[in-house]
Amino acid sequence: MSARLQAMFALGCLILGIEACLVRPAAKAGLSFGPAEVRWVASTLAGMTLEEKIGQLISCRYTGAFFPSDSETLASLKDLIVTSKIGGLVIFLGDAYETAQLNNELQALAKIPLLIASDFERGAGTQITGATLYPTLMAVGATGSEEIAFQMGRATAEEGRALGIHMAYAPVVDVNINPDNPIINTRAIGEDPATVTRLAAAFVRGCQGAGMLATAKHFPGHGDTDQDSHSVLPTIAAGRDRLEDVELYPYKPLIEAGVQGIMVAHLRVPALDPTPDLPSSLSPAILTGLLRGKMGFKGLIVTDAMEMGGVTNLFSPSEAALRAILAGVDQVLLPPEPAKVAVSLVEAVKAGRLPMARVNEAVRKVLEAKARAGLHMGKLVDIEALPAKLGGKERLGEARSAFEKAATLVKNAGDILPLAIPGKKLAVLSLSSDAADYFAGRTFGDAVRKRVPGTPVFYADANTGQAALDEAFAHAAGADVVLCAIFSSLRAGKGSVGLDPGHVDLVRTLAACGKPVVAVNFGSPYLLKEFPEVEAYLCLYRNTAQAQDVAARAIFGEIDVTGRLPVTLPGLYPLGQGIALKKTR
Repeated sequence: MSARLQAMFALGCLILGIEACLVRPAAKAGLSFGPAEVRWVASTLAGMTLEEKIGQLISCRYTGAFFPSDSETLASLKDLIVTSKIGGLVIFLGDAYETAQLNNELQALAKIPLLIASDFERGAGTQITGATLYPTLMAVGATGSEEIAFQMGRATAEEGRALGIHMAYAPVVDVNINPDNPIINTRAIGEDPATVTRLAAAFVRGCQGAGMLATAKHFPGHGDTDQDSHSVLPTIAAGRDRLEDVELYPYKPLIEAGVQGIMVAHLRVPALDPTPDLPSSLSPAILTGLLRGKMGFKGLIVTDAMEMGGVTNLFSPSEAALRAILAGVDQVLLPPEPAKVAVSLVEAVKAGRLPMARVNEAVRKVLEAKARAGLHMGKLVDIEALPAKLGGKERLGEARSAFEKAATLVKNAGDILPLAIPGKKLAVLSLSSDAADYFAGRTFGDAVRKRVPGTPVFYADANTGQAALDEAFAHAAGADVVLCAIFSSLRAGKGSVGLDPGHVDLVRTLAACGKPVVAVNFGSPYLLKEFPEVEAYLCLYRNTAQAQDVAARAIFGEIDVTGRLPVTLPGLYPLGQGIALKKTR
């Protein structure tokens, strides 16, 4: 660590009150790889055809839904497994029983077990209904708790494995130092590289100790950009020293601790590879030279989705896949037209563009990941066991505690919080900057009304007209305190987590006329810059029913409030800001 980063870290520790200020590497992964696994990998690789080897390097998208027997979607998916011989799947959304049943059905078709993965950034409940949903990683950063990060990793693995899913594309280890980041933001633990590493390592310990492969992402670091790689190729313009101190900082300790997967982003990083318009996901210098060579990573390298604009704007699906594998990628995720990509890669081998040695090396990494996950010993799951393994009271209690401990009171002028219920006339404005999201704050509004019956609640989204906003102002102006619930989703391709200008004007106008306004933010904490004059500012970091319930409990003094900002709010509040409140009820 450079002297400059050591000083920054020491200051961060003092601010956050962290007792142990050294980054402690995680224990070695709890995924066994002994003589039996070595033999299985060797014998499987030796018996594979070229087509089977190429198939192992491709992973495709699917959904854990019910499909009738004559479903064309299901038939296409099965054809990818049987004909294209793909080696992996990535699940996006699903219900518990349907997911487990479909996974068993698809595994039964595969000659070589499928490696099934998912973006479990907030636990298995991120994608699968019925599994436990945790808060965002930035919320975990607000707690500063390794115990919570470990519990989250363990729960993710136990529930995911019960569903037939073997690899979590988590944790995000991007260091979010750009307040305008439209796609990482609250998905990151925070802005301090050492804290990111410490909590990510705890997640990996929990996840891999319970039998699921963890994946650090998005290498070499997506935290300092105001562009979304789903749409364009962002540039990280920092020099090599800054990259070592910030973006690259978490990876070395996690590699030493045994993290099994690393996902590479679609970024242009001139300090690491000056080639014009070459994404990091296709860069031999970044993947083979830096990640494999200098950093010594021996696990599975996967791309971010190859359907993203950061790569599709520059290369055809087949060319992008070929370049990624040549650069050092072991598994190409979600390429457009995967069957055609598989055929093109076979042709590339035959034409001499893709060396067989590189193919064998990549296939070996995929097979080793499958062996570590125990797929050589069994690939089906017990569906009848799901009720005992998903969403139990103990696990839900852990998640609820995480939501509570993440609540961060950034500002509390005049000690307006906690609110005393008697004698206060309230109004609630639920303001979502997303279209077709009119009732985003329904849970919060209902929770306030439960405590203060008759409280008027006004809902608005990006489609709400000015006349309705004016009416909301008229109702709110008669209240003693206005609770403004702020929503703006973090979503791929959206390009911003900013707020609707009409909603910002409404909040500012209320505050300017002397009305005490409590802003309750269910998204990016940076949004306080839009209305710093509000009386109080409470951050929950994500729009979920759990977060909205916790917000109401915090406002009315029903829980302790202990969270601290894991990022700096430029010009307003420093890293570590957080006003502690003791419960009063």
